[in-house]
Amino acid sequence: METYDLVIVGSGPAGLGAAFEMLDRDPGARVLVLDKNEYSSGGLRNDCKMNFTWPTGFPEGIWERTQAEAYLARVEAFLKPSIMEKRNLDIYSRRAQKIGVDLVEIRQAHLGTDGGLELIKGLTARLRSRGVELSLGERAVSLDAQARVLATDARELGYRDLILAPGRGGFAFLQEIMTAAGVSFTDNVVDVGLRIETREERYPIVRDYYDPKFLFPKKTRTFCTNSRAAHVVQEKYDDRDGSSWYSVNGHAWSASRPSNGLVNFAMLKTVTLTEPLASGQAYARMLGIQAALLGGGRPIMQRVGDFRLGKRSFRQSFSGDLYDFEPTLPSATPGDIGLCAPAKVMRALWNAMKLLDTIVPGLLHPSTIMYYPEIKLYANRPLFADASFRALSGLYLIGDGAGTSRGITAAWASGLRAVDGILAAR
Repeated sequence: METYDLVIVGSGPAGLGAAFEMLDRDPGARVLVLDKNEYSSGGLRNDCKMNFTWPTGFPEGIWERTQAEAYLARVEAFLKPSIMEKRNLDIYSRRAQKIGVDLVEIRQAHLGTDGGLELIKGLTARLRSRGVELSLGERAVSLDAQARVLATDARELGYRDLILAPGRGGFAFLQEIMTAAGVSFTDNVVDVGLRIETREERYPIVRDYYDPKFLFPKKTRTFCTNSRAAHVVQEKYDDRDGSSWYSVNGHAWSASRPSNGLVNFAMLKTVTLTEPLASGQAYARMLGIQAALLGGGRPIMQRVGDFRLGKRSFRQSFSGDLYDFEPTLPSATPGDIGLCAPAKVMRALWNAMKLLDTIVPGLLHPSTIMYYPEIKLYANRPLFADASFRALSGLYLIGDGAGTSRGITAAWASGLRAVDGILAAR
């Protein structure tokens, strides 16, 4: 059995950040990075938007402002992003303030999906050149935390320290590991919402502020805006019982690609389940399966014009006259979102969309498409043993899947914070 100084499960920004930090501070360390996918995965691969302003991406109760800003400075020094210019924000901010909405100004960088792939290629090449072993297509299966042995689908690995950074897609895997290892955790928060798609001319704020962050009443917000060369995608989630469901997401290519004139963004409501305490993952799964049932196994899409009239959308209604652009996710099923989205959630989302249309008039044009569901599964909240995200001796849990971050930069920062703890304990 091979033994490593540090094994990292997950090759997204949290795992990559941890690997580089360990090498920088202990160049002789033997480091292994695993990923179940045949390629390096994570947020860098999906549109690659990076936010460098507190509190975006840093969950409350996990980070303090001064601490987060110190780590953000370290992340920025390593990644050396090109910060995008913003214009005319005073106009939008004044409109927002008049109706009780906050527009958060954030320092952002955007590489696009193609630019993110190039970044990953360069980062993984640098790791390999420095002696890190990358094993892609190898799935972590189980853990003996006491013996410090990680079993994969190919072998058993010994480790001095283990970092689990499986990302949102590894939400259920992380729960299985924590349950088996006796790590206490809560899972009672989930973001549920829509992916909105419209013409850029009807949401022109993106010409001034690439990914505008609006915070609305009822714990509702905009998230992950894509424009210029933007498209909506579906993401498949497989459950242990063999069933599957889809969530939608958004991507965009870099500025080097021709624009298609469209923009998409998420409108999300945070749902916190309390008494009786329920699993956010189980709730999200139920919503996803219900949407798949009504969508014939696919996400549902509905034009705003049809929604306002209280009727479902049909395939033939997605072209002509006011419905003047084709959906970028044509595999989605035209239907009635109101039949599967919880009424309380839908009311909050629709109220936020009406407020946003007041700030940026044109959003609620009849042709605007709402895709459902968009669900974010990153609400695991482990009971950590210390401030470095240590769950057990030698075991650290980081990234979006572990609830320590919500996005690329905070995930990378959580990797740095874990390594700080590892080295301090040696």
